[in-house]
Amino acid sequence: MAISASLVKDLRDKTSAGMMDCKKALEESDGDFEKAVEWLRVKGLSKAAKKAGRAATEGLVSSYIHAGGRIGVLVEVNSETDFVARNEEFQKFVSDVAMHIAAMSPSFVKEDEIPEEVRNKEREILKAKALEEGKKAQFLDKIIDGQMSKWAAETCLLGQKYVKNPDITVEKYLQETIARIGENIVIRRFARYELGEGLEKKQENFAEEVAAQIKG
Repeated sequence: MAISASLVKDLRDKTSAGMMDCKKALEESDGDFEKAVEWLRVKGLSKAAKKAGRAATEGLVSSYIHAGGRIGVLVEVNSETDFVARNEEFQKFVSDVAMHIAAMSPSFVKEDEIPEEVRNKEREILKAKALEEGKKAQFLDKIIDGQMSKWAAETCLLGQKYVKNPDITVEKYLQETIARIGENIVIRRFARYELGEGLEKKQENFAEEVAAQIKG
């Protein structure tokens, strides 16, 4: 059955689980709100969401340098305690996030960090493109809304498909890690540097390179 965006939002507001997890829960529950809440609890995602409100001021600043030193990433990931910051699984998560940032080059951590002027500029570009392609004016807003949602997901770290497992997003990987470790974890900020950035150069697919390194 079709799941409305408003129902997904209501479930997210109640559980604080990720948008995609809420949509999945409602689909699995045939749109039954309370069953969807139970589904999230069974999967451990609601449990993870409850931890999301707790202060996370410890953690790690980690780095990842792509082979040959062409790309460098610094990322800060916070945990509630220094004990968890020393946990091997937490450290692996931080390392994975840094590698993902190197490969996929997000611009922001999450959607609410995107400045309004950046959103407006992207919307103007998409509108101009749609008009150029001959899209009908009465359908324009709906078309652009969908394109903006896709753009925001691709631009933000949490909305991107996780480079080591494209079946899930980085946000879902984060929620699963929170559920396993038992503490709130927050990806706070990152910086990504690429050799010769801004200069004219040969384009290469670093996502494919990172994926190849993982498989190798």
